[in-house]
Amino acid sequence: MSTIDILLQKAKEFHGEICPGIVMGTRMTIAGMRELDMDPLLKTQDLIVYVEIDRCATDAIQAITGVSLGHRSLKFMNYGKFAATFINTQTGKAVRVSALPKNSDQPKDMKEVAKMICNAPEEEIFKIQKVHVDIPKEDLPGFPTHKDVCSRCGEGIMDSKEIIIEGKAVCKNCAQGSYYTII
Repeated sequence: MSTIDILLQKAKEFHGEICPGIVMGTRMTIAGMRELDMDPLLKTQDLIVYVEIDRCATDAIQAITGVSLGHRSLKFMNYGKFAATFINTQTGKAVRVSALPKNSDQPKDMKEVAKMICNAPEEEIFKIQKVHVDIPKEDLPGFPTHKDVCSRCGEGIMDSKEIIIEGKAVCKNCAQGSYYTII
């Protein structure tokens, strides 16, 4: 079984199916890790990945690399782009892999699209850029570096995510508004 087949199977087990996004995320992972001199078949603790979309590609990246929000090695930037930045925390080397815009005469059948992505030359589907990422110490994996309590709602805030208003710690919900409404 080829490397891509092994990795696609791993992503399928996590996601539930092989769709174009799973193929895209698998290919992105292969490219990103190759550029960092890392093997996607080997588990590593030395990887942080910033993903820029909450779609299937992110599931593939997570399944293959083992990065996760809970381990603080997966970072979500809600940009709506099929792109991910892979960072080797030991070397500081980083690479951003982004999908090139799709060809308008692309097939409509999702299995055909997945096959096309799987077989396309890498330079036809991705832009690969060496980048630098300053990761704040409070965003690194490990124990929280700072804890506080919101002066308005009384809930705990970790990792320096509070906002100081009139000299008091305030959580982002209280300071900027929340995504939920208490009923």
